[in-house]
Amino acid sequence: MASKDSAVAHSLTNPEISRYSRQLIMPEIGVAGQMALKSSRVLIIGAGGLGCPAAIYLAAAGVGHIGIVDHDNVELSNLHRQILHTESAIGTPKAVSAAEQCRRLNSSITLEPITEKFTNKVAMNIVSRFDLVLDCTDNVATRYLINDACVLAGKPLVSGAALGFEGQLCVYNHRGGPCYRCLHPAPPPPETVVSCAEGGVLGLVPGIIGSMQALEAVKVILQPVQAKANLSATGTDEQQPPQAPKQQLRLFNALESSLRCVAIRKRSPGCEVCGREPRIVDVRSVDYEAFCGLPACDLVTPRTPLPGQTRISATEFAKVYNAAGSSPTEQRSPRLLLDVRPECEFAICRLRGSLNVPLSRLAQPVGKSLLAEALQPLLDSSLAAGDASFCDKDKLLPVYVICRRGNDSQVAVRILQEQLADRPCRLIDIAGGLTAWAAQVDREFPIY
Repeated sequence: MASKDSAVAHSLTNPEISRYSRQLIMPEIGVAGQMALKSSRVLIIGAGGLGCPAAIYLAAAGVGHIGIVDHDNVELSNLHRQILHTESAIGTPKAVSAAEQCRRLNSSITLEPITEKFTNKVAMNIVSRFDLVLDCTDNVATRYLINDACVLAGKPLVSGAALGFEGQLCVYNHRGGPCYRCLHPAPPPPETVVSCAEGGVLGLVPGIIGSMQALEAVKVILQPVQAKANLSATGTDEQQPPQAPKQQLRLFNALESSLRCVAIRKRSPGCEVCGREPRIVDVRSVDYEAFCGLPACDLVTPRTPLPGQTRISATEFAKVYNAAGSSPTEQRSPRLLLDVRPECEFAICRLRGSLNVPLSRLAQPVGKSLLAEALQPLLDSSLAAGDASFCDKDKLLPVYVICRRGNDSQVAVRILQEQLADRPCRLIDIAGGLTAWAAQVDREFPIY
């Protein structure tokens, strides 16, 4: 507290005044704003690339109580973008790791790590205890669940997303504005959804978007203080109805270092959760995974598998791979190993003797040409060897198709079934791709 000779009407301590002095002297914040931050309770769902920068900046700003929800543990592949976690924290729950780092920065606030999975069974109990929610997750099902819980609990929602070089940010369910369902009443088709694990992300991008989420959260917290200050400045006691803030979707492009603001429509009267006649009144009654056709996790979703006769496991393929020789010159029986990953991934790691034709080029002339050039010598050598049964169904040239996780290879097989219909080839997908190879066959093989 201030000295006994100082008459103040706030509870900021001397260390807090010193800590927050640079923002305390801003008229838009001042003592009233800092007190609002100190008394606020903010929930961050997801302690990953978005949640880490959001959490540390909210802690630095002096938000009095920060809840951090995440049921995952820290992995090595997280560290390039999830900046609160360290090498020594690998294996530690992310919520605990993030809370500890925030506590090291600001021990005067309350950090509450929540390590249980955020499901529709616990969502309302958690959300209802906070004033404001930040959605820092990376999957569609959880995004709808968080939105619905915030609407039903009457909490503003700051939602962020990042993928590749792009990010976006929006504030939902705030002062009469729309919710996420108003803009997206139906989820995207499951096959169009790409996660960071599949599409990749530059770590700086979620860092920027997460920081912007923290900024928007602070602005939401300060709005009542600023409204009161504006009222006092008018010199009148007449209470004016607060105007709804501009509803905008902010789109960030890291390659162009640009930020574009797009106006979004108002709250939808027909919205199933915030409309005039809402259908969703209890999140526990909604199966969000079934609604979205995707699991409520950030992992890559397996595609519908091909028939069993067109797939083999990584372990089964290893027997063929080792017996036939790992390069074309060593092969004692003809076969082709087709890797359909993008070139940038093929450059990271590969199985010896594999041919790279990216899935995106497989049906294009350049892809067809590469494949034909590789197939023809193998077909010729088989026929030249006098294999009279080569055209028998069980003696066709094996073409093994592999990718990173076993999804794109299934798509490739379906394309090639039509493309090579007139060729004496037998298409075989390697289930689980190179990830399965690293887990089942060669534990020294790189995982990315």
